[in-house]
Amino acid sequence: MSFAEQFERGFAPLAASIETGRIPGGVLGVVDAQGNRAVRAMGAAQLVPERRPMTEETWFDLASLTKVLFTTERILARAAEGRIDLDAPLISVLPDFRQYNPDNWERRITFRQCLGHQTPFPAVFPLYTYGRDPDLLRTFLLQHEWKAGPSVYSDLNFLLLGLVLERIEGRTIRAFDPGPGFAWAADPAQAAATEDCTWRHRVLVGEVHDDNCSALEGAGHAGLFGTADAILDFAAARLGDSDAGALIRTPLSARRTHGWERPYEGWSGGEHCSDSTIGHTGFTGTGLWIDFARGHAWTLLTNRVHPTRHFDSGIVALRRAVGDLINSK
Repeated sequence: MSFAEQFERGFAPLAASIETGRIPGGVLGVVDAQGNRAVRAMGAAQLVPERRPMTEETWFDLASLTKVLFTTERILARAAEGRIDLDAPLISVLPDFRQYNPDNWERRITFRQCLGHQTPFPAVFPLYTYGRDPDLLRTFLLQHEWKAGPSVYSDLNFLLLGLVLERIEGRTIRAFDPGPGFAWAADPAQAAATEDCTWRHRVLVGEVHDDNCSALEGAGHAGLFGTADAILDFAAARLGDSDAGALIRTPLSARRTHGWERPYEGWSGGEHCSDSTIGHTGFTGTGLWIDFARGHAWTLLTNRVHPTRHFDSGIVALRRAVGDLINSK
């Protein structure tokens, strides 16, 4: 099957989701190691309070893709430079983490455990409900007595890794270069709208959707904005360098590598990708998958939380359907 035929098949489920009103709009992009690329947009970038069309150049709030496109990349780079030891505890950079009791379990958590979501932290925590002072919230994150539980995918792992980067570099996340083609905000006229936020009292367009990231004014788990082409550029660079990113392909568990997910039954990339695929999704309706064995990558970007997250958008099934059609023979 040709590259163009694969793309056409993969686009069909996105078109169906938009036509049936499950999501307002979306962009699908595919790239391969030979440099072939296809990007197509459909639907609306915004429905309320005004309607705007989705385009191939629309900027998306990438949500948790920040974890892999920004934070994982920089943590692994600092490790390669010898500035951190992935198997050392976070307190080697954050000595004040849970400082009032040196025997706390939190003080034994390592960088690698955070990258692989192999910690006892809860999945989420509403930091933003404790105020809007970003410095105070950072201190709260470091000193709160966390209840240990089973290892789950947790934003807290990457909130802490974001604090590590801030401490190493002596600047906040939003003062970092977000990388080629990416930004920490977007022009509202060129951005996909996310939610009509109940506590910020406006439709969010071009400003971060994630509540904790907004309150912290930048964080390691969310906040990155980008276009389909920027994401495909990132993926193409990794497909084109067999020596790059070895750790992002190295398993840490049955479901995870360093920062990324790997295939398992029911995962977001579908059933037909190779075992050497990595991927990640974002709450706003975004995702990226890179199949190293097949030599191609695809990104599905939607505004499925617009105007509200409290609606069954069918995003889980949509992601799997797109991946299956792109990868099936």
